[in-house]
Amino acid sequence: MTGPIHTAVILAAGRGTRLAAEWRDRPKGFLRLGEQPIIVESIRRLVAHDIREVVIVTGHAATDYEELARSWPAVIRTVHNERFAESGSMVSLDRAATLTSGPFLLLESDLVYEPRALAVLLAHPAPDAVLLSGPTAAGDEVFVATRDGLLADMSKDPAQLTAPVAGELVGISKISAGLFSRMRTIAAAAFAHSLFYDYETDCLVAAAREWPIPCPVVPDLLWGEIDDARHLRRARETLYPAIAALDRALPSDGASG
Repeated sequence: MTGPIHTAVILAAGRGTRLAAEWRDRPKGFLRLGEQPIIVESIRRLVAHDIREVVIVTGHAATDYEELARSWPAVIRTVHNERFAESGSMVSLDRAATLTSGPFLLLESDLVYEPRALAVLLAHPAPDAVLLSGPTAAGDEVFVATRDGLLADMSKDPAQLTAPVAGELVGISKISAGLFSRMRTIAAAAFAHSLFYDYETDCLVAAAREWPIPCPVVPDLLWGEIDDARHLRRARETLYPAIAALDRALPSDGASG
């Protein structure tokens, strides 16, 4: 069993270009399915699982996140990816190194998910883990292939995978200091050719060739990424009522936000 993790990194630099016009100028993390923005609900879940520091990597509409950090100063810190419009997600993750070296939970800002997602990763005995779910049919899925339970490959086209599909990428991972360092080394070489380099399908897959990364699967996990109108409708109508009920069972953090 690895030591406790008290830090989370949330990647929040992207712009919701596939969402309705009224959201294209707002960060996707500020979408509301209930009373609070989804990123606030995510942070409350993290705090309920003993996460004490949340690093948010900003890009598009960064001031919204900076204002959120001012309302939650004991928990949230932000760092800006000034090249968010011309880079992939690994550039944003690399920026987080100015505030944390790991270990940390790694999440994306446009996720809705049940608390069990965090509990499974935090309880996993390995220092690194990439969470998978069963089939969602949500559209735009990233399929993950494993060998002996370890990450082998990822693709939106399962026919391109080099090993059997184990599940769908949720977008929540546990990253050790050692793996983060290795990912940054791999990324530095990639950045010399292109900044459009993603942390999951590019960097984690490259790291997995030499670093064991378990992929625990929760077949019935409630979760969704909100990238377009179809995702948003699924989150509102199918996922959120059940997730909100599970959230109500969490201990109150008593924090601002």
